[in-house]
Amino acid sequence: MKTLPIGLQAHLDSGATTLCWCWKIARRDGATLGFTDHDEPVIVDTLTYAAITGFTASEVQSSLGLSIDNLTVLGALSDASLNEADLAAGLFDDAEIEIWRVNWSAPDQRVLMRKGSLGEVKRGKTGFSAEVRGLAHRFNQPVGRVYAYSCDADLGDARCGKDVSSSTFTATGTVLAATDARRFTASGLDSYDDGWFTNGRLTFTGGANAGRAMEVKRHGGGALELWQAMSEAIAPRDAFTIVAGCDKQFTTCKMKFANGINFRGFPYMPGNDAVLPAPATTQPRDGGSRYGN
Repeated sequence: MKTLPIGLQAHLDSGATTLCWCWKIARRDGATLGFTDHDEPVIVDTLTYAAITGFTASEVQSSLGLSIDNLTVLGALSDASLNEADLAAGLFDDAEIEIWRVNWSAPDQRVLMRKGSLGEVKRGKTGFSAEVRGLAHRFNQPVGRVYAYSCDADLGDARCGKDVSSSTFTATGTVLAATDARRFTASGLDSYDDGWFTNGRLTFTGGANAGRAMEVKRHGGGALELWQAMSEAIAPRDAFTIVAGCDKQFTTCKMKFANGINFRGFPYMPGNDAVLPAPATTQPRDGGSRYGN
């Protein structure tokens, strides 16, 4: 049960209401954005909530206990601060979101209906849908490092320590022909072994996808396949840079990158065979029962 401010309760009791929904989004890069389903902007605590953005939300429900309360937010990419490029760049991933019920004629009369973070975001050229996860979903997330065989650092970051800026690990190329928004052939990769860029990262520096990046699923010769389709069509002469792939295994770290000293996994950890060994059975030398008589 929520406790309503006195003014808002009186407004609801009047029978004639002027209510709207307001969404406040705080991105991880520090930007704070506001959106409303009202037909005019609403100002709450100095933040202007933009109107006519096409924002709608599924039914807001709350439950007791630690079950995760999710809902879906839908919107049109019509506001300058909410565009497909920012969504594709991941600027809204795991952003904090607050959903308010506000009296637009007196914005100080409001109640917080839900607080959480943005989960999976599906986007198109003109709209998007985003999952809003309740605070309880944090209990499903691992905290700290995971004890595992594979490395938990990203290639080239501070924990990895490997400089990948040289031509050995970073190449520039140009699209020759595209099959679709995921698969294409390119020039500039002929001197690299097949698979060198598998699991790597490709960033477009020209064309409709300029500034956007995607992980590489497969590299063979001059052919590349991305894990996900780019938001815009890939066209001949689109330029890109691509970084060598790392499968986060100890052998790859040593042989491909000569960086085994900075490997952030545990390649020698005992596996299930060591933890749950079967008891050894031996026959007594005298041929009798090994359990005695």
